[in-house]
Amino acid sequence: MLYLASASPRRSDLLKLAGFYFQVDPAQIDEHMEQEDPACLVQNLALKKARAVAARHPNDIVLAADTTVALDNQILGKPISSTQAEQMLRMLSNRIHQVYTGYCILKQNRLELGVCRTSVEFYPLSDSDIQHYISTGEPFDKAGGYGIQGLGALLVRKIDGDFYNVVGLPIAPVSRLLHSFDSE
Repeated sequence: MLYLASASPRRSDLLKLAGFYFQVDPAQIDEHMEQEDPACLVQNLALKKARAVAARHPNDIVLAADTTVALDNQILGKPISSTQAEQMLRMLSNRIHQVYTGYCILKQNRLELGVCRTSVEFYPLSDSDIQHYISTGEPFDKAGGYGIQGLGALLVRKIDGDFYNVVGLPIAPVSRLLHSFDSE
């Protein structure tokens, strides 16, 4: 059995799209970690989540992931207020930032870790663009305060890298690794 150690509906949708049958069992961990490098942060959080869920399902495959947004190596998490969402969107306006997703697949003694990085460039955002987007409620459960798979797509000028990484799971490399676990 495959367990997804995440409550993210976007990750679930991507796994379904790839044809996987799985159960959702979110990891209940403290996600606060003192880590300056965004790639290390997401990889370590994915590992921590996978280990927590694997302890409940020791004979099964566990997939965990963590995504963050970084601008000039400053990590932008999920905004907790309209003010914080506005600050993040202003920072991202007319700039290129990076989205990192760390992933971990764990089954008994086998562990596979990976990190995917995608560069995203925003259009210049006016005050009304930002206020309108915040009024949709979309920014509040997403790293960096936007979701590229929703109305946040209207903020994005271009991306360089894996689109699905920005959604929250680089499904192609993860899918290939999951299939390698199935064949064991």
